[in-house]
Amino acid sequence: KAIQSAALAPHQVDYINAHATGTPIGDIAEARAIHAVFGDHGARVPISSTKSMIGHALGATAAIEAVLCTLAMRDGVMPPTINLTDPDPLCDLNHVVGEAQRADLDVVMSNSFGFGGANTSLVLKRWNG
Repeated sequence: KAIQSAALAPHQVDYINAHATGTPIGDIAEARAIHAVFGDHGARVPISSTKSMIGHALGATAAIEAVLCTLAMRDGVMPPTINLTDPDPLCDLNHVVGEAQRADLDVVMSNSFGFGGANTSLVLKRWNG
């Protein structure tokens, strides 16, 4: 619903900051959801998890990752997932690993999933005004 609420199409998303806590059940479920929402674009859109570098800040995580996504757009840099050496084959996504990658980012999405089903996806679009 986040992409629809932003009046965008899935193929317009340039980067996803995944919730990706490194748990098999959670990561596979998120990968499946990305494929369901994004279709073929799900295998192409670059994705990483900043939690790999900063840890999981629980209730503060969504706000921290929203700031990181805004900085990624501003600076044209996708942060990497570090320490990802052998992704689960069921998480068949376009992982940004090891080092940051430069990219023109106009639309980014950040996923945050909480205990008890408090889940959100935030879509941010570059302002050109």
